Amino acid sequence: MSHCRSCGATLGHSLADLGLSPISNAFLREADLLRGEMYYPLHVQVCTQCWLAQLNDVLDANTHFHDDYVYFSSYSSSWLAHARQYVESMIERFEFGSRSQVVEIASNDGYLLQYFQQAGIPCLGIEPTANTARVAINRGIATHQAFFNLETATELSAKGIKADLLLGNNVLAHVPDLNGFVAAMPLLLASEGVITLEFPHLQQLIANKQFDTIYHEHYSYLSLTALIPVFERAGLRVFDVQQLPTHGGSLRIFACHQKATHLLNRAVNEVLCAEHQAGLLELQTYTDFSVQMQQIKYQLITFLIDARQQGQRVAAYGAAAKGNTLLNYCGIKPDLLAFVVDRNPSKQGRFLPGSRIPVYAPDAIFEQKPDYLLILPWNIQDEIMTEMSAIREWGGQFVCAIPEVKILS
Repeated sequence: MSHCRSCGATLGHSLADLGLSPISNAFLREADLLRGEMYYPLHVQVCTQCWLAQLNDVLDANTHFHDDYVYFSSYSSSWLAHARQYVESMIERFEFGSRSQVVEIASNDGYLLQYFQQAGIPCLGIEPTANTARVAINRGIATHQAFFNLETATELSAKGIKADLLLGNNVLAHVPDLNGFVAAMPLLLASEGVITLEFPHLQQLIANKQFDTIYHEHYSYLSLTALIPVFERAGLRVFDVQQLPTHGGSLRIFACHQKATHLLNRAVNEVLCAEHQAGLLELQTYTDFSVQMQQIKYQLITFLIDARQQGQRVAAYGAAAKGNTLLNYCGIKPDLLAFVVDRNPSKQGRFLPGSRIPVYAPDAIFEQKPDYLLILPWNIQDEIMTEMSAIREWGGQFVCAIPEVKILS
């Protein structure tokens, strides 16, 4: 029997059971095709005491975040624009300057800190994966290669580092020890410092049937309701929250020390009320979600089989982790989906985990001219449709599977 990683209560209620699945970012090389792959349970349960949705089978973080990590944040132009806008808004709101200290947890390849650096604000990245950290360092961005935890926070604090802004984008869901991670933050935070954390919002995941955002890297599926007790236990309080369109609907929370002077914004209570009204504190909401997942699975399989029987070819754009969850849950192989393209050179020439569909550079679309292009990272759908708009010249059409299988105009 599993127990909640926040409050310790026994888990017994399912949100989504996707069966056995390989690690979503464990891309294969050609030599790997002669060997088997490791599959692990991919099952999200919800705690009825604190309402944290979470994987019930937790893999060690080193399984995901290592020297061959293939996710580089800088390959999405829309994400870079989001990062730049964030930096500008934080500088304006909190008046950060040359005497301020910014620290980013899971800073990846320096995609965000580069904008603070350009503004003349001292910054430090904390990043566990060597290859992405190396890119940031080559950009001149100071980067401490480590997982963020109590040990790392203590080490940096002893060196005199105190963050006026401590931020983490899409990292909180990736943390197996949620309580320990949040408890480390006060050690590195200045007395009036601000924490901002962005993460996909469970309310939007359920409302828009985004089950493909479930994968082994994501240990938690977060709501404000579930997070407030975690922060309170760490001596922190959430004083503001913003709703964002990124990743299909995210929250950006603002937190500080309990005794800091930052005023409570009414947006906090508004989001809590919205979560309650959306049924996040009702078991039926989670039961219904499993049925909706199955409906999308059947829709996509039917679409791909029909296309195949009609002699049409389907390819996909975006070798994203969410795409791997979708393809493996649906049991899709190269006979139904010919290939996938991605802008990230570290993914090109490899094969998707589980489905073993080959990954090419985007030029392959214009060379092979598929009839349909299935957009797997639907969160940047508009960016992809603009980039690949020329497929319409041969009658190619875009398709998306979430929240329903639909041909896009």
